[in-house]
Amino acid sequence: MTTSQPFRKRRLLQEFKHLRKNRELLLLAMPGFLFELVIAYLPMIGLILAFKYFRYDQGILGSKWVGLKNFEFLFKSQDAIRIIRNTLLYNMTYIVLGTLAALVLSIMLYEVSGRMVKVYQTTLFLPYFISLVLVGYITYAFLEHKSGYLNRLLQDIGLSPHKWYFETTPWLVILPLVAVWKSVGFSTLIYYAGIVGINTDYYEAAKLDGASRLQMIFRITLPLLKPLIIVVFILGLGNIFRGDFGLHYFVPNNAGANLATTDVIDTYVYRALSKLGDINSGAAVGFLQSVVGLITIVSANAAVRRIDEENALF
Repeated sequence: MTTSQPFRKRRLLQEFKHLRKNRELLLLAMPGFLFELVIAYLPMIGLILAFKYFRYDQGILGSKWVGLKNFEFLFKSQDAIRIIRNTLLYNMTYIVLGTLAALVLSIMLYEVSGRMVKVYQTTLFLPYFISLVLVGYITYAFLEHKSGYLNRLLQDIGLSPHKWYFETTPWLVILPLVAVWKSVGFSTLIYYAGIVGINTDYYEAAKLDGASRLQMIFRITLPLLKPLIIVVFILGLGNIFRGDFGLHYFVPNNAGANLATTDVIDTYVYRALSKLGDINSGAAVGFLQSVVGLITIVSANAAVRRIDEENALF
């Protein structure tokens, strides 16, 4: 018996005592563990389909291995560059605009006092709960070319109406606006919670020194929110290769005329594979998106850790 074995036994015994001591907490956490196991981890078995030619009669394990052949569907497509470019640029736009809007709104929310805070919070947070199908109908009510609110407004001020769903350029602005409107409430609450957690002594001391509100925002609030901003930014990068299917499918109304600027990887894969029923290529694209997301998060975190180790995510 080596000297390390008694140490391991003592360590296991300590861990067992620790678990036994906190058994109530473990029981409370058990539903969450089971939920994650069933919803998040068991489906990972399906990733094996990305490397197989799946046949229902042979099952997942019995189907033939095909290596990386299923990945050719995405990269050999004539639209590969367009949909990858759209996915990356839209996601970067959503992250930057969403962060800026959420920071501004959270700071403004902190300046509001009394019951109006709850009113503003609810107003900002409400779009987050609206389904993207309904968001698509709301957008249609604004952009419909005959009786949409926006075209009626343009006609009232003497401008020509547009057939928005048959144009490509306006969607470079419309989609980010809709995305920020829908998600900014959630992000605002995160940053607002961060601001509320800042020790008020900093602000009191700054007031005694004669600092203005803007100086307190730039010298106290934003520097102390920096770790939270970095964490949210890094987590956002994890989905940079994954398009928001609901946003890019329902809001542009899946119109073929605007696909040049609205199509992303997820909508392209859905349209291409839903008729063919090719689950192998679909699994390959999903696998690729997850791998790229993981690489992006690890790379971004490594870059942050190299610059400022204290603000790194891990």
